[in-house]
Amino acid sequence: MKLTEPVARALAGRRLMPLWAVVRHRGRKSGTAYETPIAVVPTTDASIVMIGLPWGPNTNWARNVVAAGGTSLRWKGGDVVLVRPRIVDGAEAQRLAKGAVGAVVKRFPAAIVFARA
Repeated sequence: MKLTEPVARALAGRRLMPLWAVVRHRGRKSGTAYETPIAVVPTTDASIVMIGLPWGPNTNWARNVVAAGGTSLRWKGGDVVLVRPRIVDGAEAQRLAKGAVGAVVKRFPAAIVFARA
């Protein structure tokens, strides 16, 4: 992660990089503002946004956005407000994912799903 983060951060959120985004969140206890590069999973429903959690649901940024009840993404060159986060297991993530990506997210311990505001 330490080696790829600078590349991901440089590409995330740009209009021509639809896979990568930057999730903005605040620490649950500290209130510190963070920006974390993530990969957005294509879904079959345009009203939702899903992000795989390959390191599990206890990932700090995921816990922060669940506690806050939402977040914003810098994605495809613009800002997207996301609400009602919920953690789903790999099987549900597979059902929500578009195409062959479902087979990948099914192997993840979890994913986080948001509604667009």
